[in-house]
Amino acid sequence: MSGFKKFLFRGNLVDLAVAFVIGAAFAGLVKDFANSFITPLIALIGGKPDYTRLSVTISGTQFPYGVFLTSAFAFTITAVIVYFLVVLPTAKLIERMDRGREATERECPHCLSEIPIKATRCRYCTADVTPTAEPTY
Repeated sequence: MSGFKKFLFRGNLVDLAVAFVIGAAFAGLVKDFANSFITPLIALIGGKPDYTRLSVTISGTQFPYGVFLTSAFAFTITAVIVYFLVVLPTAKLIERMDRGREATERECPHCLSEIPIKATRCRYCTADVTPTAEPTY
């Protein structure tokens, strides 16, 4: 029982649970944003993107492919919203924050692991490496 208790209270499990809950809330937010703003804009241009009634019948069996088309369209809209409103601004913000920061690590030429700039030996493959010039502050 103590092993199960340790498993439940490990830091990464709790982090994963928090990320899942926040992700679910964020998914609802993005879905509501798409339904409130993006879908009506698309409806102004080309009609309402609801194809759930589309289907084909083969040998008496109905294949409702319109449900898939509607879900695919909703997924595409959601992916575009997340990319342009979350991923792209976050990447630009991180790039702007890291712009003035000096590098503190470099790649080992032998094993390609990250090692400190001043290192003379790689901590992973133990190869001798030439230290690079000291960073200017």
